[in-house]
Amino acid sequence: MPARPGARHAAGRHTAAVIGGGIAGLAAATALAERGVQVTLYEREPYLGGRAGGWPTRLRDGSTVTMSRGFHAFFRQYYNLRGLLRRTDPALAALTGLPDYPLLHADGLRDSFRHVPRTPPWSALGFVALSPTFRLRDLRAMKPAPALPLLDIRVPDVYHRLDDTSAYDFLEAIGFPAQARHLAFEVFSRSFFADPRQLSAAEMALMFHIYFLGSAEGLLFDVPRSPYPAALWQPLASYLDRHRAEVRTASTVEHVEPTPAGLFEVTGDGTTRRYDAVVLALDAAGLRSLVARSDRLGDRTWRERVAHLRSAPPFLVTRLWLDRSVDPDRPGFLGTSGFGGLDNISVLNRWEDEAARWAARTGGSVVELHAYAADARVPRTVQEQQLIQQLHRVYPETREAEVVDVRHEWREDCPLFPVGGYADRPTVRTPDPGLVVAGDVVRTDLPVALMERAATTGFQAANALLERWGLHGQTLWTVPDRGRVPVLRKAAAWAGHRAT
Repeated sequence: MPARPGARHAAGRHTAAVIGGGIAGLAAATALAERGVQVTLYEREPYLGGRAGGWPTRLRDGSTVTMSRGFHAFFRQYYNLRGLLRRTDPALAALTGLPDYPLLHADGLRDSFRHVPRTPPWSALGFVALSPTFRLRDLRAMKPAPALPLLDIRVPDVYHRLDDTSAYDFLEAIGFPAQARHLAFEVFSRSFFADPRQLSAAEMALMFHIYFLGSAEGLLFDVPRSPYPAALWQPLASYLDRHRAEVRTASTVEHVEPTPAGLFEVTGDGTTRRYDAVVLALDAAGLRSLVARSDRLGDRTWRERVAHLRSAPPFLVTRLWLDRSVDPDRPGFLGTSGFGGLDNISVLNRWEDEAARWAARTGGSVVELHAYAADARVPRTVQEQQLIQQLHRVYPETREAEVVDVRHEWREDCPLFPVGGYADRPTVRTPDPGLVVAGDVVRTDLPVALMERAATTGFQAANALLERWGLHGQTLWTVPDRGRVPVLRKAAAWAGHRAT
């Protein structure tokens, strides 16, 4: 299959090892393979997709279904991730949009983004005007001057200004209403699997820019119509195969060694191969571990930076196969606050075909619960039961349902973006031009986050190698790298001058 338009094949077939088959690794492997680089992709799990992957499991009723690590929202500002998916699905027909991003607080307050205008700055103003959590007296109590930097977010400037402040302290400083904070801004902080007291305010502010003042897509998002492997990653694996890339799942890399000739020896599964370049597309713990085992990679400063990376607290995904359906008016996705550790509820059979077929055949439903930043001091079995109890509180009809089967997935491999941690995060480029890093933990000067940061840095890693070899790289798209409204930028600049 020919390379994508604008790509030029490498002369002499340069070779590259991409270590990690999540979104970042798949993006890097795709961009390299399209340009004729001979790619070997190593993934320790038996499936691709990383934290958005999936694997088969058999239920007690004999059904074989696909389990995953939980719900992911494919926001429409994820331009580079969506570009990766368009390689095999140009119309993105494998995705379907959910009509709303509803939020529910335990005190009965509800918020919605469905009717919020999507054009900046009316998107932010519209949310305030339409939200029941913003009362007139709350708005009067807010301190506008400390909030003005939100109106002109730039990368990396936002990190220099806000990285030493927690998301919680920043919202306290501006007097953000407590009820609105729980429903609105905690959506952003919990997306990072972190308590707002641990999360850098810079990351939260960047999210505000991406979704409210930097784009016209708002908080509308899509979800895959089928489980992640069938909808997304199996087609992409076939695409890589057609570009002569070797995809090695269930293959753990134990060691990477630079050679005097400027090559890299990659050892995995008892064999060692040599490559011209290496992409490290691992989660924070995996990157720390591999670099610690590969003691000649990089220099001392870079290795120390990698060693400082931390993982976010553990999170729990509970998926229930119930013998009866939930009420028909329940949304496909609901964000929650104030219900113990429960952060959201998904009714998978509302959009995923495999779950819908199971529900239609059994008369039941498939419901998924998330608990982000779980308390490591509480026994896991206790938290699992508490999560189900909170489901009964939010959706009372589930109290009478019998559980046909259940899966509890505990993970602790999401990156933590702690207060003051920006300086220690690795960049795409390393001291060795043949070694690059990609992933959502990687520092980049583009306004991206979460899955989009993974895809973007994957392409950036490929571009850094292609540049060495004189080849055209992947064009990247992002929301604007600064506020879009001139009058708001002037207000933010005025606040900055006042602060100094």
